[in-house]
Amino acid sequence: MKNILELCLSPDAGGLELYMVRASHFLHDKANVLSVINEVGKLEQYYEGADYKYKKIKRYPVFLSFLSAKKLARIIDENKIDIVHLHWTKDIPIAVLAKKLSTCKPKLVQTRNMMMTRFKDDFYHKWLYKNMDMILAVTHQVKEQIERFVPREICPKVEMLYMGADFPKMIDEDEKQMLRKKYALKGDLFTIGIVGRIEEAKGQYLVIDVVKKLLRKKIKTQALIVGHAMDEDYLTRLKDNIKKDGLKDRVVFTGFTTEAQKLMQLCDCLVLATKKETFGLVLIEAMASGVAVIASNSGGPLEIIDDGKTGLLFKAGDAEDLSEKIKILTDANFKKRFAANGQKRAYSMFDSQKQFGKLFDLLKAL
Repeated sequence: MKNILELCLSPDAGGLELYMVRASHFLHDKANVLSVINEVGKLEQYYEGADYKYKKIKRYPVFLSFLSAKKLARIIDENKIDIVHLHWTKDIPIAVLAKKLSTCKPKLVQTRNMMMTRFKDDFYHKWLYKNMDMILAVTHQVKEQIERFVPREICPKVEMLYMGADFPKMIDEDEKQMLRKKYALKGDLFTIGIVGRIEEAKGQYLVIDVVKKLLRKKIKTQALIVGHAMDEDYLTRLKDNIKKDGLKDRVVFTGFTTEAQKLMQLCDCLVLATKKETFGLVLIEAMASGVAVIASNSGGPLEIIDDGKTGLLFKAGDAEDLSEKIKILTDANFKKRFAANGQKRAYSMFDSQKQFGKLFDLLKAL
């Protein structure tokens, strides 16, 4: 049986980080799995009180990353780790250093969640990639980028593996009513949801602008913005503009929550507004929840949504185009059709059990 270390020292708890948690939980039944997380991050809550083994280490600044690597190497050797599976790109130098420092010399596998946009042919990146054994690209586009930008002579094996979603537990109308009351949502308004860290790149401002545009067209709507603030100044600007535009009772911020999948089910549609989203796990979760989805027409959403059949794509960054696409979904029949087709696609292509099964097979073969 393989000894696998799941590594993610990101301090956040977004799609990338939660994918690591889900992967570690799935592999727990098939291998000896240990997770290593940031001691000041948000992931410990997903391990506390459970049988999943984990350790916390400090992620030092870049110039002191040797200290993090030294600690990781000690954990690798104490647990006789065969494979380190890492998820956050910023952890690559630490993982490579730890491999060099350890006596076990584990295989290094990265799930690549970020696009690659430039050549990795300098000495530093050549050193990193020649010490890695496999990269799992989350889309065909990312796989093509890796094979293009990493020199062939040092490029590790590259496989494409979609990230799978844990399909939600559907909530009943009583629980929906309770959640609407908790977050002061009006049940008679068309609800646009957006889930993710609150930072400008995620595009919450576009959804707020769309609410304003639709209200001017006499379409009764509201926005549910789910996620914690990564950029407090940006959040303050959003709230100031909401107040100035008289939208205070039409935009709800939840802050950090572990109930994102439940809150999606309160929405008539869910929007992914990032201009360059590598994958878009939140889209799959919403589709599996039976919620109609709309996303920017770039990156990962192009491989998730069959435009006009299982969801809609809008011109990235264009609030007017987004508002027109949302208008389509205010027709109950269109919304129902897109939601049903999207749910079928999510279950057939992006089931987490299927995808994690493929992950285990790839790791086992190393």
